[in-house]
Amino acid sequence: MDIQAAILWEQKQPLSVEAAVLDAPGPGEVLVEVKAAGVCHSDLHPARGDWPAKTPLVLGHEGAGIVRAIGPAVTQVSAGDHVVLCWAPACGECPPCREGRAVLCDRLDKTTYRNRLPSGGSRLHAREQDVAAFLGTACFSNFVVVPQEAAIPVARDLPFDALATLGCAVLTGVGAVTNAAKVPAGARVAVIGAGGVGLNVVQGAAIAGSERVIAIDLRPAPLAIAATFGATDTIDAAGDVPPAVRSLTNGRGADFVFDTVGSPATLATAIASTRKGGAVVLTGLSRVDSQGSIPMFPFVMQEKRLIGSVYGSGNPARDIPRLVSLYQDGRLKLKELVSRTYSLDRVNDALDALAASDGARGVIRWS
Repeated sequence: MDIQAAILWEQKQPLSVEAAVLDAPGPGEVLVEVKAAGVCHSDLHPARGDWPAKTPLVLGHEGAGIVRAIGPAVTQVSAGDHVVLCWAPACGECPPCREGRAVLCDRLDKTTYRNRLPSGGSRLHAREQDVAAFLGTACFSNFVVVPQEAAIPVARDLPFDALATLGCAVLTGVGAVTNAAKVPAGARVAVIGAGGVGLNVVQGAAIAGSERVIAIDLRPAPLAIAATFGATDTIDAAGDVPPAVRSLTNGRGADFVFDTVGSPATLATAIASTRKGGAVVLTGLSRVDSQGSIPMFPFVMQEKRLIGSVYGSGNPARDIPRLVSLYQDGRLKLKELVSRTYSLDRVNDALDALAASDGARGVIRWS
């Protein structure tokens, strides 16, 4: 079928919105009409050349839409279902899956992280050549073909622009709190970076019943938004952050510090802001060649922990419906995450705004 897609033909160059051809879904695959797609830093990194990527490539991995057709042997969704797209569809059979760590599924190394579908084939074509689907999702297009495991059914009365953010930012941020760190009620939490993921760490910590939730950012606008998402305190990151965190935690430091930026500097700040026996949870992805350093002696003597967390450290097929329930109960903010909306032909404007973001999320919408 003929579709419209935003194609990255060359890194560090603007995306080209143009006609493309999408094959029908194969066995175990479904055709989804994309109704909304979030614009995430993980889309910006390959576009700007921070991560290596083979082009041509259709970006976009936060999406929600409607199943329009199903391929043979599909049993988990039906035509007409409203779905949130999951860019890490687990096989359910490998050792990490059997351990309950679906986001570490071995199949993802051969499929998602190589911008392929589990079938290994390409369903997208343009200019008489195959086009890869970023993270197997490619939702900067009006239709996509994904494996059935990547389409998580949700209620049909929920707004698509809110649902789109569930597919990455919300799951990553809230999941880092509940699954990776297992933050208990009464904890003192600090969050470095108040962007899309950081805001969801903030509200995840608030939902968990944290005593203090300290948001840290260089920009005043994201800090103001963080206060509406449950931050009890805010800190300007231009200053000396670790003493400021200690002053808000009876001189001890935070029980948990979440680094949603992922730079060597923010990692050092996170470790210095954590109390003895506390944990640093790293969710931020920077350049692939970035290296952080740890002051080893005090790290050991103070028994601090460093935890990596990807995509919420859980099982998206289970966690996305749970997050939808929290939203329906009024405990989770979704619509408030969306500060800017765009049509697909303005996708480059959306990426530029993200690079200079004042917080919250941009979303591409289709009527």
